[in-house]
Amino acid sequence: MNKKSLVSQLLQCSALVLAVVGATAAMANSPVGQWHSIDDKTGEPKSMVVISEHQGVVRGRVEKILRKDADLSAKCEKCSDDRKNLPILGMEIIRGAKKASGKNVWEDGEILDPENGKTYGLRLTPIENGAKLEVRGSIGPFGRTQTWVRVP
Repeated sequence: MNKKSLVSQLLQCSALVLAVVGATAAMANSPVGQWHSIDDKTGEPKSMVVISEHQGVVRGRVEKILRKDADLSAKCEKCSDDRKNLPILGMEIIRGAKKASGKNVWEDGEILDPENGKTYGLRLTPIENGAKLEVRGSIGPFGRTQTWVRVP
């Protein structure tokens, strides 16, 4: 291998490493990825939710149900929209959130609680360098915040 070819390969390798590092850093500041939702009562993982982004809008679906006693064939019987009686496994529970201008927050979307069938206003905030995600559901001034954990 000649010196010119070796330098060219090193430059290509360096560019690849920089691209991977840049993508990883961008992901840390984004809700995109796989998350464990945490049960408020037990502190145990409840489900794995996959959040994706398309044209600046995020959506999330239930990829796995992790509770030991969960009915994997459960349907959203209490839902009142297009998700009524659909299986919770695979269901889109996050819709329409967009990155707020100048902030590391995604908002103006909605989140569905399939256990009660209600939808709430949504705000997603990555914290701890993207290792966790604050998920706030609210109706008007009232709401609650859960902290989800990124799946390694």
